[in-house]
Amino acid sequence: MKKTVILLLVVGFLSCKTERKRTVLGESDFQIEMNTKFKDASKSPLTKKGLKEFKGLDFFPIDEKYTVNAKIALLPDAPVFNFPTTTDRVVLYRKYGILSFSIEGKDFELAIYQDVNPDPEYINHLFLPFLDNTNGKTSYQGGRYIDVYTTDIQPNGTVTIDFNKAYNPYCAYSDRYSCPIPPQENSLDTEIKAGVMAYKKP
Repeated sequence: MKKTVILLLVVGFLSCKTERKRTVLGESDFQIEMNTKFKDASKSPLTKKGLKEFKGLDFFPIDEKYTVNAKIALLPDAPVFNFPTTTDRVVLYRKYGILSFSIEGKDFELAIYQDVNPDPEYINHLFLPFLDNTNGKTSYQGGRYIDVYTTDIQPNGTVTIDFNKAYNPYCAYSDRYSCPIPPQENSLDTEIKAGVMAYKKP
């Protein structure tokens, strides 16, 4: 009987330990997905040291005021141009449209871009880089990105932009990456306290 009790305690301890090990931190599907990817050595942008010490990304608290319904003005005749990056790498984009939206009664605009030579899996992907007044303080100094898709655009010409899903370029985590630089025209004169926060390299 005593041996059975001890065995059950051991099994219970190991089960709890395994459960804790499998737990991925996050308060939303986006946060859980990000932390899952960053824990996976085959997908993570972290350095070996960063991966070893990784406990989870820091996020701003989820705030619904940063989920906005934007009006998009399409720019079908916009020219192709070389989008600047943090290295000599050349990426070709065109300005897909202009997003207009409001946060707490203040109006803003952001340009959204499209890669002219996307991989097949990113054929519907749109690139939304932005800067704001948290950069270099509580968020990454080089700005952040949001993923948007052409399929997200509604028939009435609106699209939901969720700044709670804003993430850092991989350059925030390792110098081995080349990242598009958000243009100054996409600077928001406000603090976007949403999405992934600044990362402290170990």
